[in-house]
Amino acid sequence: MTRSQKTPETVPDRDRSGDRVHLGDLLKGVVETLPDVLKVQRGLWNLATARPTSIGSIGLRLQTLAETAPHATALKFDDRRWTYAEFNAWANRVAGACRSAGVKRGEVVAILMSNRPETLATIAGVAKLGAVAAMLNHNQRGAILAHSLKLSRPVMLVVGEECAEAVASLAEPSVLDGIATKAWDGANAPDGWLDWTAAGDREASGNPPETARIQLKEACFHIFTSGTTGLPKASVMSHHRWMKGMAGLGQMTLRLNAGDTLYCPLPLYHNNALTVCWGAVLANGAALALSRKFSASRFWDEIRACEATAFCYIGELCRYLLNQPPSSRDRAHAVRLMVGNGLRPEIWDQFQNRFGIPRIAEFYGASESNLAFVNGFNLSKTAGFCPLPYAIVEFDHDAEAPLRDRHGRLQRVASGGIGLLISEISERAPFDGYTDKRANEAKLLRNVFRNGDCWFNTGDLVRDQGWRHIQFVDRVGDTFRWKGENVATTEVEAALNRIDGVEQAVVYGVEVPGCDGRAGMAALSWAPSRFDGAGVAAQLRASLPGYAMPLFIRLRREQEVTATFKFRKVDLKREGFDLAKIDEPVYVLDGGRYRKLTPALHAKVTSGGLRL
Repeated sequence: MTRSQKTPETVPDRDRSGDRVHLGDLLKGVVETLPDVLKVQRGLWNLATARPTSIGSIGLRLQTLAETAPHATALKFDDRRWTYAEFNAWANRVAGACRSAGVKRGEVVAILMSNRPETLATIAGVAKLGAVAAMLNHNQRGAILAHSLKLSRPVMLVVGEECAEAVASLAEPSVLDGIATKAWDGANAPDGWLDWTAAGDREASGNPPETARIQLKEACFHIFTSGTTGLPKASVMSHHRWMKGMAGLGQMTLRLNAGDTLYCPLPLYHNNALTVCWGAVLANGAALALSRKFSASRFWDEIRACEATAFCYIGELCRYLLNQPPSSRDRAHAVRLMVGNGLRPEIWDQFQNRFGIPRIAEFYGASESNLAFVNGFNLSKTAGFCPLPYAIVEFDHDAEAPLRDRHGRLQRVASGGIGLLISEISERAPFDGYTDKRANEAKLLRNVFRNGDCWFNTGDLVRDQGWRHIQFVDRVGDTFRWKGENVATTEVEAALNRIDGVEQAVVYGVEVPGCDGRAGMAALSWAPSRFDGAGVAAQLRASLPGYAMPLFIRLRREQEVTATFKFRKVDLKREGFDLAKIDEPVYVLDGGRYRKLTPALHAKVTSGGLRL
């Protein structure tokens, strides 16, 4: 039965305030999980018994499914299909190609490819060998991409032909010279590069012996994230964390069936795709339908074509879909479940009711975090529940730091309050950290509630909704989120400070009506000369990913600083790009150049008439 045949009554009618979780709704959600109690119990068992030193891995899970459900569909892409037996054999050949190239267990293979089956097979093969797949962001260019490569120190690099421009942007040839093996997937391979397809075809398809020896504590991925240092950091994802995600999200929360298909339009270098989606699929032997990239106009057609019963999202994706013209086919699909993060409370009801999706499994987590929240009981406007120790503490917005009392301790917010989310680091919830050990300490808070304790600073403000549920509110500090990507303000400031005429650059995120996250805005101390909007845009485009480009620029004579000589961003954020509050020139990125923001152009931005 398609979704168009279902009635709006299939959408749960719950309290929609979103500020508090009510016991009645929670109990109702618990009761609704009873038909899937065996899956929930299996997830609980796997969570309880998964020890870091236990034998287990992503590759072993894939191998088990190939043995127990060889003919079940594992992967869909366009009009092609692979069974678990076929995909496992492909991954085994990739593992063999890595071994033949000299890759050993624990060493790093960097992967620079877009969404396609070859990418997932390469990831799986690297994992089966016990090596680490460093998932490079194919939108990065130049110095930022070179920095990411240096962080992971790979012994091998696999590049898809679609990423030729990214490789060409590397200004430092020594970055590639230090990599022992460079493989090319596609046509027009550079001289000296290994033909990746041919290398795999030469290998046997049997399960590699290394897979049976991998322990859960070993690393499987490097996921790159931006932070306060201004350049990407490589967070380490272990098989242990991945398997816990598979058990908690996949088995206990999503509870897919073997006949389900989960549609994924998100990039494989994100944990939303690699851990949440693939983990949920492998949890119960379902199928992953991989899209090349998200398209609002093609989204529902692709959903119908792959017969998806579930899909993953980020908040921006949902807003883009809502902005599409209403159609009589909005409910003509078989989706009963969506999973993701960032669905804003103000559009939650509208999205759920327009597209008729009974269950929304919103979650909260981060690549480097040691905990996650999951909306496992189908409540409204919540990021869900977490059983691990965490706290929501008072936060000083001017100092952009947690508040400590006269004894030096942090203070929890009252129920219903908003504060900084922190999580306790323990043997049960370890902090895997980053490849750059110096970056780890900046994320840790010590002596929080007692001497000697240690907590992870998520850098996120959340609302305490009661019953151990939270609602995401905002990012803090020197990072903001735009178009589904975390942007480090210092990275953008560095790019701006290289431009002639810029004396000082202060970058921050501002809210834009009708958009999720925060758009980048830069306040520039500009030398007394004409502002070249086209030239500045061109220089930034050459050094920053598109999502990191500041949408607004504000020109001022000098910057305001705090008593400790930090740039004062609080007022800048509050004023945003509101011309009624600013008596300085403001520019907006429009048509590939920065144009003076006039009242008419401001109205166009706030009404959604300007494509951002």
